[in-house]
Amino acid sequence: MIIDNAIFSYENFIYESEINLSDSEEFREFINAGHLFLIENIRNGRPIYGVTTGYGEAGQNYAAFEEAEELQKNLYSFHGCGVGEYLSENVSRIMIMVRMISLAKGKSGVSYDLLKRFELLLRHKIYPLIPSQGSVGASGDLTPLSYIAAVIAGEREVIYKNETRNASDVYKELGIEPYTFKPKEALAIMNGTAAMSAIAIDAIEKFEILLDSSESFVASIFELLLCDITPLEPFVHDSKPFAGQREAAANILKKCSNSKLTHEAFSRYENFHLEKEQNIQDRYSIRCSPQVLGVVRDNLDIAKKWIETEINGVNDNPLIDHIGKKIYTSGNFYGGYIAHAMDTMRICAGNLADLLDKEFALLVDHKFNKGLGESLKINTKATHHGFKAMQITLSSLTADVIMNTVPASLNSRPTESLNQDKVSMGTTAALHFAKQLPDFTNILGIAFIGMAQAVDLRGKENCSEFLQKNYDAIRAKIEKLTDDRRMDIDIKVINKMILQGEFA
Repeated sequence: MIIDNAIFSYENFIYESEINLSDSEEFREFINAGHLFLIENIRNGRPIYGVTTGYGEAGQNYAAFEEAEELQKNLYSFHGCGVGEYLSENVSRIMIMVRMISLAKGKSGVSYDLLKRFELLLRHKIYPLIPSQGSVGASGDLTPLSYIAAVIAGEREVIYKNETRNASDVYKELGIEPYTFKPKEALAIMNGTAAMSAIAIDAIEKFEILLDSSESFVASIFELLLCDITPLEPFVHDSKPFAGQREAAANILKKCSNSKLTHEAFSRYENFHLEKEQNIQDRYSIRCSPQVLGVVRDNLDIAKKWIETEINGVNDNPLIDHIGKKIYTSGNFYGGYIAHAMDTMRICAGNLADLLDKEFALLVDHKFNKGLGESLKINTKATHHGFKAMQITLSSLTADVIMNTVPASLNSRPTESLNQDKVSMGTTAALHFAKQLPDFTNILGIAFIGMAQAVDLRGKENCSEFLQKNYDAIRAKIEKLTDDRRMDIDIKVINKMILQGEFA
């Protein structure tokens, strides 16, 4: 992938491994012209925020041109106060790419030399070690992004060849000279939304696998609970044509193909017949599952579009227009779109977890599971308990996911003497969405193990080819539950399969 001032898609950040900066003369001149315009204004004595002034409330304090270099160093230095768990290597990689793309638009006043330093980090796979907490998501992800700036200057720690190393040691090993920032360049790195965007991209990639896998479990419920599949048919969803709803219904219907367990209650009156255990209408968690999943799918598409717009935008301050000969003080560093997208996705994850919780409760309850018995027990002795505790754990995890749905964007915290008085909390929203995913994966792990147990009780030969395939994959790794035993290790085994996309 060549980075210049082109438009990039969401998928670039997941699948691209080779990243290069355009080396065309036209592009180099375009980038450097913006930087030279900025320098010209500084030499002419024009006060420019963050370049010849302090930062935030200290913007009223003016510095001489000769102090510009010290000002940039101090900026990334005093923001070196991140805390919490470190972001993953993949998130750090995406952060570098996202910030590089924004600066490559030529509206930030940086030099081509700085952009080459981003390329150097990516080429050598030198990824800054970045604490996850410390950003309020406005004025940019200042603290997280200070770790990229510091590493470019040869300071702090990096992940290199799966080890945590001092950046200075890695640079010496590779013969790389630390970079000295020109006026505004450290500010240009840090005044942006790359941290929240990178966390969002990484989390959504994982969530898409979980969403596809959830549809697989929902499809199995239609079979294992002997359900009516007319709620899945195209006529229903063409009558209320939301794209996500149509897609979810079609996915589930296709996965149920050739099942001997589902039925169509009303579609063929002349052949209408229901077995004793079958229903004319199933419970809402089953019958309305395409509508529940559809909202999630449509919101996912919106979130991805907003992320794409964000990463292709310039979220710097001030903006430098060397063509129109003007410098703009503005607020594109405000991460509101990412904040709202991530808050919405957290609500979606909560709704999806709630759906799976309700369906799993039906699956294990002998009053509602149409002959699958008490807690999916194969050994029916009174001393055995089947999936009783598994359902408790799943329900507990659902509560954990749902409790993490309070909108971060409503928790704006004023900082810097009320200079940053309304902030997005976009990074917090993205982090909390990412924190839901391990719990959600455990929910699915338990659900799939229960699904396989129900197949043992119904008979594999009666299931769709898709369900048989998933059953075989599970039984290749874990045994059916006959006598009571610990199940935590089994859950971990299935979780790994889920994250690898085996049920998607």
